[in-house]
Amino acid sequence: MAVLQKHGKNSCPDLSSIKENPADNIGAAGSQKKWTESSQNWTRPVARIWTVVLLLGTCLLYCARVAMPICAVSMAERFSWSKRETGMVLGSFFWGYCFTQVLGGYVSDRVGGEKVMLLSAAAWGAMTAFTPILAHFCSQPIFSMTLSRFLMGLLQGVHYPSLASLCSQKVVESERGFLMSTVGSGSYLGTLVIGGVGSLMLDLYGWESVFYVSGLLSVLWAYCMWKYLLKGEGPIITLESLGSAGTQSKIPKRNWLRLFRQPAVCAVIITHLCTASTFFTLLSWLPTFFKDTFPDAKGWVFNVIPWFVAIPSSLFSGCLSDHLISQGFDTASVRKLMQFFSMGVSSVFTLFLCGTTTFPAAVAFVSATMGLTTFSHSGVSVNVQDLAPSCAGALFGVMNTCGAFTGVIMVYFSGYLIETTGSWASVFGLITVVNLLGLTTFLSFAEARRVDIDLAKGRYHNIHI
Repeated sequence: MAVLQKHGKNSCPDLSSIKENPADNIGAAGSQKKWTESSQNWTRPVARIWTVVLLLGTCLLYCARVAMPICAVSMAERFSWSKRETGMVLGSFFWGYCFTQVLGGYVSDRVGGEKVMLLSAAAWGAMTAFTPILAHFCSQPIFSMTLSRFLMGLLQGVHYPSLASLCSQKVVESERGFLMSTVGSGSYLGTLVIGGVGSLMLDLYGWESVFYVSGLLSVLWAYCMWKYLLKGEGPIITLESLGSAGTQSKIPKRNWLRLFRQPAVCAVIITHLCTASTFFTLLSWLPTFFKDTFPDAKGWVFNVIPWFVAIPSSLFSGCLSDHLISQGFDTASVRKLMQFFSMGVSSVFTLFLCGTTTFPAAVAFVSATMGLTTFSHSGVSVNVQDLAPSCAGALFGVMNTCGAFTGVIMVYFSGYLIETTGSWASVFGLITVVNLLGLTTFLSFAEARRVDIDLAKGRYHNIHI
């Protein structure tokens, strides 16, 4: 693992060379000047307000996303769905989710991540609220629910790429870890809230209430964000705004190919792919592991405790990484340290699950694994913003698309291993191997210097399609 080294806050050789030659920093269209003027960083108080708002938005995102899995059993009984039909409804979300990752990031880089996030939140919030109406008034509920889940995936797929784009343009390097880790903890908070409150509403008021409340709250969040943070600014994304360069300079498509040939860019893609695959596998199979291994255990224990651990762990990783960077430690080394905890140390506790025989020990190991996994919010998830802030949204979209596809493949393959070997050790061993592959790649090739700079010409180009 890389040793942390202290440097000055502006120690990047590329940026220092640019500062020394200001005449070369501006291309024919003045790209450096445009980028500096239009991407003013938030002040610390403003950044804190946005952090809370984005945390709440991510929480509601997961409340709306998990509403269907929570209500699936009740809806299957109501509409006489088979297991296969229920699986088709639940799985349709994934296909929509994959298709809009890159597009959402690309548009966010052009017009601003806050606009994309606002429009998508209003749309998927309304879709969630209208889900019971579609189910009751459509002659084929299985068709309407499958279509609505697919559209939900399309609309929610732009959230994280737009978040990455917004953070790269508005947050200083030494505070990105805290913002991303705090906002990332919203996914665990949302899962807890909808799992607890949603289950209670399901029992008391029926499955429809879960969709109504989560959907309307999401629309209300989007309205408050538009009214009080964007000051009522029109969130309309026009063809003119997409066609114009906006805050970015438009350069040939071949620069995207040069970007993907950078070892550091390939490293973040591969590492995120491995991180997402192992996380999806654990998320999908841990409940089954507990039911098979400890059939008398109470489900709320292993479904709740690991997420309670994950929230403070995610917050701690963000504070730690930002503190180290603000103290002058090398940014790349800090990112590698966070990823070492996320993929290296967590794998140790994953392997401990192979030989555990008691329920409390298993819960403790799973909680440690899930808690340490959240350190990636301050590692590879932020590193993409270090490398290419001018196209961080689109690049994060590529990463998330690859991670989602490989995650589904790994979940299916893990099920195959369980059936053929009859041992959970094979699954935990697979997770460890994938983690070590991603960690080795990241430690070997990860950097924190900008690679969306044309070093040959000494100009500050922003990569754009």
